[in-house]
Amino acid sequence: MAKIGFLPPLIFLVLFAIFGTTLSVNATNISTDQSALLALKSHITHDPHNLLATNWSTSTSVCNWIGVTCGSKHHRVTSLNLSRMDLTGTIQPYLGNLSFLAWLNISYNSFYGSLPLELANLHRLKYLNFGYINFTGVIPSTLGNLLKLERLILHDNNLKGQIPITIGSLSNLKQLNLDYNSFTGSVS
Repeated sequence: MAKIGFLPPLIFLVLFAIFGTTLSVNATNISTDQSALLALKSHITHDPHNLLATNWSTSTSVCNWIGVTCGSKHHRVTSLNLSRMDLTGTIQPYLGNLSFLAWLNISYNSFYGSLPLELANLHRLKYLNFGYINFTGVIPSTLGNLLKLERLILHDNNLKGQIPITIGSLSNLKQLNLDYNSFTGSVS
């Protein structure tokens, strides 16, 4: 009989350890998303409407930030839409840490620099719109690794070089808009 007395506390400890670990993993994941978005915010040099300056704060849940949508199942950032907010700045590699991101639209802003190679880490990405921004450099060939991508919109930038052949491996691609860039070579 004495052996049964230690079972309830032991079961409680095991359940607490499992539950605590689950909470810790979920907190880390949303913390990763929050850190990635705060890194993006820190490289925005002009936010004339103070949309991010006043809303993107650690005192507010990431899922309540302007332009951010989280999934209900995993409570992770699934969509980032900063289109037409008159923002100026650079896109940082940390954006590649938003591992649940399926929708990314920062079009019609004044971002500059090159496309981060880390975008290839966004394996759930279905929609990528970086149209009318001001990016320079080349399209990274690693974008061909985004096998779920359905729409790739990079029009009205200052991209150059050849269009990577890996774009042809995007079998789910329904829309490709690369107009008004300075590409060279042929498309086959």
